Formats: sequence, structure tokens, C-alpha cells
Amino acid sequence: MLSYLELVELANGDIVLQRSEGDENPLVTIKFSKETREHIAGSALDVARAMVQAGIEAAAMPVEEDSFDDDIDDDDLEPDAKIVH
Repeated sequence: MLSYLELVELANGDIVLQRSEGDENPLVTIKFSKETREHIAGSALDVARAMVQAGIEAAAMPVEEDSFDDDIDDDDLEPDAKIVH
């Protein structure tokens, strides 16, 4: 069976990427700050769509080890987090 994905804006302003069958566990959750939501008013779904598309394209590209920034203070990151530029 073919599964489709959809972007849905929730009542709290979060945007989730989920299976169209309504799976309770979203694949991705995008949370914009209040300031950002005000700045992109009316375009949140368009911005989220571009972010998801960029993520899919980036995931399809091979990763080079030297693309990770080793100068970041690891104490400020979540466990296993990496910053890519």
C-alpha cells in the first residue's frame, strides 16, 4: 500500500509531517518561535515545506566528515547533536 505524507499545522502553531493515514506519531515536528511566526505570518506551511524538501535533499547527498564543525562547544549541544554548515 502506498503511503502519502502531509504537512499539518496544529492548533498550537507547530507544523508536523505525518502519514496521511493519521498516524499519531509525526515523522517531523517544526516549532517556530513566536517572533518567527509573526515574521512569516501566513507563510508557515510554505516555509515548513521548503525546510522538509531541503532536509530530504540533504539526506540524499553523501556526507563529508569535514563538513561538521568541531569548534562548537559540545556542552551547549544535545547529546549526539552535530552542527553542519
